[in-house]
Amino acid sequence: MISALVAVWAVWLLEGARWGISFERFDLRETPAVRMSDGTGGPVVVLAHGFAGSWQMMQGYGLVLAQAGYDVYAFDFLGHGQHPVPMSGDVTAVDGTTRLLVDQTIEVIEAVRGARPVALVGHSMATDVLVRAAAQAEGIGPLVLLATFSGAVTPEFPDDMLLITGAWEPRLQGFANDAVAEAAEGVRRKAMIAPAVEHVAILHSRAGRAAALAWLNESYGREQTAPVPQTGWALLGLLAAITVLFGPVARAFPARPVETVPLSPRGFALAVVGPMLAAPLLAWPVETSVLPVLVADYLALHLALYGVLQLAVLWWLCGPPGRISPLGAALVLIWTIGVFGFALHRYGANFWPSPERLAIIAALSLGAVPFMLADNWLVHDARMGRRVLARLGFLVSLAIAVALDFEGLFFLILIAPVIVLFYVSFGRVGRVSAARYGAGGAGLALGLALAWALGVSFPLFQA
Repeated sequence: MISALVAVWAVWLLEGARWGISFERFDLRETPAVRMSDGTGGPVVVLAHGFAGSWQMMQGYGLVLAQAGYDVYAFDFLGHGQHPVPMSGDVTAVDGTTRLLVDQTIEVIEAVRGARPVALVGHSMATDVLVRAAAQAEGIGPLVLLATFSGAVTPEFPDDMLLITGAWEPRLQGFANDAVAEAAEGVRRKAMIAPAVEHVAILHSRAGRAAALAWLNESYGREQTAPVPQTGWALLGLLAAITVLFGPVARAFPARPVETVPLSPRGFALAVVGPMLAAPLLAWPVETSVLPVLVADYLALHLALYGVLQLAVLWWLCGPPGRISPLGAALVLIWTIGVFGFALHRYGANFWPSPERLAIIAALSLGAVPFMLADNWLVHDARMGRRVLARLGFLVSLAIAVALDFEGLFFLILIAPVIVLFYVSFGRVGRVSAARYGAGGAGLALGLALAWALGVSFPLFQA
């Protein structure tokens, strides 16, 4: 009942943030874009997301500005969200990938501006892109940059800029403070700290969104205000409620549990430590440059090796696994990809794959399915301590892989938070299903869900 009430409250608040705002989706050549507007035709604001993001992640700022009468546009960068064209070029060079993103941003600005000046709001990776785009495009107004870093900021340019940094990002706070302290005379700049947020939560900071609106209003001489709802907590509450509500849904169907053989502490240690050490060492010499997604092909290989090795240990220690329940698998898939995925896609981040990503999801499934079959078999009836140790084993395994090839596998570090969130939410759904229908069906479904989540999250990249 509590979870249901939380879900109702969260949907009411998240939908309330959209009331009176029209969403017009369109394509600028190959760039997916959306216009958020209350119809009054105020100044134009272009929003740009960070690395591995999508336009949905900028809704927190976009909706507040649209409610205040601004004409807001957001888009997906190359290789991100629903954009079908991969990023390319050297990601470490200004004249490489960054150049392509700057050109794309200028194209968006020119397409939506009309005769009006354009304000720019961006997060993380986009802050550098927006500064460089503003230096080349005509008629750029104020900039609001979240979690800012850019080598293109000078004492004279940009001359109208608010830098918002999370309280838990001390290194970026230093950059923002220096950019303000070094500003030339007559340059309008301010650095502010959004309380109690880090690099992602800053996208829903009430203080940050209120400051962004106030900054743009002052730049344009406007006085329109708008409510700044607590969308961050509402989104977290909704996703948590969806996770918990899987239990009552699963109990509506008849249970068919499968008996399992208990695993001794020594056996558990072997099932965790063996794959943890072996998978990165076996995968290290293999050339992986097939899939057009950063480190996805290596990750598929690592998951497959880890899962197959763990399945072999568990089979040897406990005998063959139980049958796979179609009902258990179907319920988990519907709940994770359907219900949870719909909520995340509407309010938080892109979760639906473009056609170009379907083959990537299929390839990731070859590794993710054996990995989650083994993981769910190992931990579905285990206590919290064992579950934590089992999942830490995999994260340590990824860390070993990065240490063996830091330059080539650096982006695996960015996958770790996705894996942790997957365990926290989808892992609980899997345990509930496994307790009622056996670990096999839940493991199969979670493998497909993991491949889906990774396949839609990471940018397409073609060298």
